[in-house]
Amino acid sequence: MDNHILSALKAIDVSTLSRADWIAVGMALKEEGYPCSIWDDWSRNDSRYHPGECERKWNSFHGSGTPVKGGTIVQMAKDRGWTPFGGEDGCMNWDDAIEYDGEDGFNGFAPPDAWSPAADLITYLELLFDADDRVGYVTNDVWQDAEGKWLPSKGVYDRTAGELIASLKKYPDDLGATVGDWKPEVGAWIRFNPLDGDGVKNENITKFRFALVESDTLPVAEQDIVFRKLELPIAALVHSGGKSLHAIVRVDAENYDEYRKRVEFLYDFLEKNGVSIDKQNRNPSRLSRMPGVTRNGNRQYLIATNIGRKSWVDWLDFVEGVSDELPDMVSLDIFKDNPPELPEELITGILRRGHKMLISGSSKAGKSFLLMELCIAIAEGKPWLGFQCKKGRVLYVNLEIDPASAINRFLKIYEALGLPIKNADSIVVWNLRGHAVPLDQLVPKLIRRVRNQHFDAIVIDPIYKVITGDENNASEMGAFCNQFDKICTETGCSTIYCHHHSKGAQGMKKAMDRASGSGVFARDPDAQLDMIQLELSEDIANNVRDGNETAWRLESSLREFPNITPVNFWFEYPIHKVDDKGTLGAMPAQGTPQAGRLNNPKSKTPDDAADEFRTAFSALDMDGKVTVKDMAEYMGVIDKTVYARLKKMGDEFTLDKGVITKTNPENG
Repeated sequence: MDNHILSALKAIDVSTLSRADWIAVGMALKEEGYPCSIWDDWSRNDSRYHPGECERKWNSFHGSGTPVKGGTIVQMAKDRGWTPFGGEDGCMNWDDAIEYDGEDGFNGFAPPDAWSPAADLITYLELLFDADDRVGYVTNDVWQDAEGKWLPSKGVYDRTAGELIASLKKYPDDLGATVGDWKPEVGAWIRFNPLDGDGVKNENITKFRFALVESDTLPVAEQDIVFRKLELPIAALVHSGGKSLHAIVRVDAENYDEYRKRVEFLYDFLEKNGVSIDKQNRNPSRLSRMPGVTRNGNRQYLIATNIGRKSWVDWLDFVEGVSDELPDMVSLDIFKDNPPELPEELITGILRRGHKMLISGSSKAGKSFLLMELCIAIAEGKPWLGFQCKKGRVLYVNLEIDPASAINRFLKIYEALGLPIKNADSIVVWNLRGHAVPLDQLVPKLIRRVRNQHFDAIVIDPIYKVITGDENNASEMGAFCNQFDKICTETGCSTIYCHHHSKGAQGMKKAMDRASGSGVFARDPDAQLDMIQLELSEDIANNVRDGNETAWRLESSLREFPNITPVNFWFEYPIHKVDDKGTLGAMPAQGTPQAGRLNNPKSKTPDDAADEFRTAFSALDMDGKVTVKDMAEYMGVIDKTVYARLKKMGDEFTLDKGVITKTNPENG
């Protein structure tokens, strides 16, 4: 363990950290190979601690982008007055592992009382090799580097497993008679895959049966527990005589390419389950510790054989049950006396911190201006469309507007709002016009850049620039929207984005159904706000407004709060102003029948239109038959209108070759 990092961690009061900093500490601990228990124990010192939350978050850390490293913890501690110390770095690399590690490496894991070195090595060879397989090993072929570290050379690689086993049985009390004497302070190594006898590189491997799993960061006893718990298909588990166990894991690959993919999967699985391993061991020709020899007085011995699953395929069946990355199930009972604390409200009554919000509207709504106004409201802690915002720090991801225009818009909005620019440093603009990539590629870059910047909200404007898949395909849009979840989860920020309305009139639709594409857009976010334009009466249009402003109504679909009372407002470039005089209260949304009748006295209700049609037919009916042309002339409309009215009359009338007939004349 790195006592340097742990000492720094102890100097940090978790209760003083923001959620983003708390998450950064967890990421750093995982990146440095510590178990989740370290983070969990430290987090218990905070009143916000909830059992199981650390483990759930830990399993969501996948190391995308540039990882958060232990230096983050050290810097946090230094900022709080902690003074680092030197000479206690316990982390080890591959070369360090060949030196004597001291007795502490055996804490909690005692070697057997009775030990037969030759029997250990015979069992090892019989498990891993066929009799005619050539085995590579290193005993006395070692050298020292400039720092005095002992390193292995190529060693022996032309003897078969059968030859070695026969010799070991012949000289059971003298291992050196078979493999050669080794330096007592160094120990010995063996390759776990067979060679062709011509060398010790990857290309000399003849069968890709096994991979090496080793961790120098977890205590030895804990390594043993974890390997067994994860049911790794281990053929042989060897104590290195130092600080690690060497697990020889069955991968059963047909060739090097398949071996590489399976080892990558194995290592990723272990990392996701909190086991930091030495990834230098990924090569099939790697040396591992040979059982049966001693290392500075400590035994390199065979701990167990054939543990876990029987094969790679069998283990994959097990993996499906533990690597789905889903959080654990929790009982409601544990929360009855200590309910989890809800995230704070970023926009009062609308959006919590770490949640998602979608703003939808037509192209004339000024959505980008509205989002910029929201950024300013958050930065300055001011109301937005009448809803108070918590003061915070916000990133505006600009995907559409020229960078210079975007900056000038912000400045004009500040001026129009009459606000002094006090907290402009709380608004950060990331101009990506001309640099946009699909959202699944953008998100890792975004997460990497915002870490440790203490943002409260991330605004993405607009999403059509980064959309992936068919926006009318529910499953593809579900996957697309999952990227917003990832931003919220990895950063702790609220994610706010906008989308356009579908084509055609929107007034008769529910607010949540107006956004273009799949209904996933409206149902995925925690808060959806929709802007629809209002139809103005001639009186308001001519006497209240100057002719340049447009009128809008904001409606909601909220998951965390009751839906808001619709908000009416004007868009007066470059800002939106709430209608606090009630002028727009009776104005209908565009696309509704009410809007159609507002300034058109000739517009009729469906019942009025039906009565007019019946009256016209009765006036023209002489023999039960009336032509479309006659009806059109009588009502003063075109033929197309008559046809449209007929469709709305249902079965009351029939049409045949331009002649209209009443279906049931006796009914009047």
